Amino acid sequence: MVTRTRPWHGIMVATTLPFRDDLSVDHDAYADQVARLLAAGCDGVVPNGSLGEYQTLTDDERARVVRTAVAAAGDGDRVMPGVSAYGSAASRRWAEQAAEAGAGSVLLLPPNGYRAEPAAVRAHFAEVAAAGLPVVAYNNPFDTKVDLTPGLLAELYADGSIVAVKEFSGDVRRAYEIAEVAPELDLLIGADDVLLELALAGAVGWIAGFPNALPEACGTLYRAALAGDLDTARPLYRALHPLLRWDSRPEFVQAIKLAMDLAGHRGGPTRPPRSPLTAEHAAVLRAATGKLLADGHH
Repeated sequence: MVTRTRPWHGIMVATTLPFRDDLSVDHDAYADQVARLLAAGCDGVVPNGSLGEYQTLTDDERARVVRTAVAAAGDGDRVMPGVSAYGSAASRRWAEQAAEAGAGSVLLLPPNGYRAEPAAVRAHFAEVAAAGLPVVAYNNPFDTKVDLTPGLLAELYADGSIVAVKEFSGDVRRAYEIAEVAPELDLLIGADDVLLELALAGAVGWIAGFPNALPEACGTLYRAALAGDLDTARPLYRALHPLLRWDSRPEFVQAIKLAMDLAGHRGGPTRPPRSPLTAEHAAVLRAATGKLLADGHH
């Protein structure tokens, strides 16, 4: 049995955000989505991440999404809002808003407006940590052009600025380096398609994408992987991987929303500049999702 001992542990679903046909936020549908994921066995939600299209939201929309998630979860410890922004002061304000809403932790990218040097990265995380909530660092060197290397993560942890890292580099060797230089720093799986590798390497949580569409199958996979039950985990991982690998592609938001629609959940459109999947990509997604559903994975 996997025990969740911290607000950032377990399956924390990076939630998509449902839009109406006019692309306004459907907050009622979002509340239903949060409740559905928790009822399916997920441990919590991460609103206002890149999967939640936070860059396209107004300040009022973004703040309301956090309040909606906390109310729907019924327990703020199960909500980890993304607080990334171009400026450190803005990120701190979002962290303060998350605290006021009752959230238990926040997720933060390094500065993403330029290729920040290590001193600026440390100052950025320290500023946001001063808001008072535990900060989970998000290492996504592809989008931010700033790599939170194991050494830099060790410095951020020693500063008291972070409690965990969402590792999205795709380099599973990082897990062992991080454990050597910052053994108390919690490792969270940051990309769906390295779930098994990072779980076996000691991860204590998963900031997840595809549980939006298939929460029960993904939950079974995660729990088997953490328990070292490879007889269960390996064949399920192989079956799910044609979908999971889309989490590491630029079209991941559209892909996960389409998989949700196919699974009978509310996915819906994305806001520009994200455009619908090409017919070729959509066909691949439909085939992979259809096979999983036909095989009884939900």
